[in-house]
Amino acid sequence: MARIIRFHEHGGPEVLRVEAFEPQPPDRDEVRIRVKALGLNRAEALLRAGTYIETPVLPSGLGLEAAGIVEALGEGVENFVVGDVVSIIPPISMVRWPAYGDLVTFPESMVVKHPARLDFVGAAALWMAYLTAYGALIGIAGLKRGDFIVITAASSSVGLAAIQMARLVGAVPIAVTRNSVKKQALLDAGAAEVIASSEEDLQARLEEIAGKDGVRVVFDAIGGPIFRPLTAAISRGGILIEYGGLSGEPTPFPLFEVLAKRLTLRGYLVHEITGDPARLAEARSFIIDGVERGLLKPVVARTFPFEEIAAAHRFLESNAQFGKIVVTV
Repeated sequence: MARIIRFHEHGGPEVLRVEAFEPQPPDRDEVRIRVKALGLNRAEALLRAGTYIETPVLPSGLGLEAAGIVEALGEGVENFVVGDVVSIIPPISMVRWPAYGDLVTFPESMVVKHPARLDFVGAAALWMAYLTAYGALIGIAGLKRGDFIVITAASSSVGLAAIQMARLVGAVPIAVTRNSVKKQALLDAGAAEVIASSEEDLQARLEEIAGKDGVRVVFDAIGGPIFRPLTAAISRGGILIEYGGLSGEPTPFPLFEVLAKRLTLRGYLVHEITGDPARLAEARSFIIDGVERGLLKPVVARTFPFEEIAAAHRFLESNAQFGKIVVTV
């Protein structure tokens, strides 16, 4: 028997259950993985709560990231052998391909041999954050040396990945966080400047840092009222990439800023990368190279054992973490 985490009703972390199941042999082109670590993401909490972009049929599994050891191969698998150390690319549907289990099966196309310098915990914290950052910063914005980039929710796993990626290409990352508690940690993580949005005038500080030309790229996970000072600080022809809605408040449309400065406001999901084999291959190569050079390194906030998945979700929703939460199996 193996174990899987499911929920039979929408709700808080308490609805998550560890259940036994009888694993089936992998189908053609599938890889079965003995999981050693799981990466937690806010999308999983949203699915559990019933507010995600995907609607599950209950009971449902969940989970987008896992790392472990190849245990069995379906017919047609060519790039892996039993015993390979691997991690998974986040699937477009975690309802169809849930990662929360100690034995999971994924299509070969979603499995990757992660860099040798990463242990299971680091590998489970890699792909969602760095693919999300890559798709926005490199794939869409074309971030380059000397660009000022604003990164909100900067202490999240995606925010920290974006800081590292900006540094890798020579851009200037400006981290935005709610208060100054995490300021020094963000500076230590590579941010050139840190702005505490609840303690400082965001627009004024951005103008002070970036000068009259402004910031070329904004990578925002929040939306809501912060939209106005962010767009006000963007340079002519700049771009704001929105990948979340943490605020929960209405997001004003900055009509005159957009018209006057010919701004691009762009919605973005990581599925744009994971659903396109050519773009995914480019992203994987970029990220693996950065990891192997020691320039990209997942930041893990805290680990929890598999049996404490509810506690891990409670910590995820507390917004207290700095980096990724990982569950060990």
